[in-house]
Amino acid sequence: MQPDLSGARWRKSSLSADGPSCVEMAFVGNDVAVRDTKNRNGGTLIFPRNQWTAFTQGIKNGDFDAIP
Repeated sequence: MQPDLSGARWRKSSLSADGPSCVEMAFVGNDVAVRDTKNRNGGTLIFPRNQWTAFTQGIKNGDFDAIP
């Protein structure tokens, strides 16, 4: 079931400034919603919060670095 996104508080990285080439995310209940800033109406990916946490922790740990 898709969460209600009507009250979502979307955020994007402060490093992206006002550029359009970024993604935004919002915490919605127990889920995290992710969308493209270039096409906000083009669809939203929904992840369980625990999967999002594992993903962001992997980024911080360097698990996805292209060059070790």
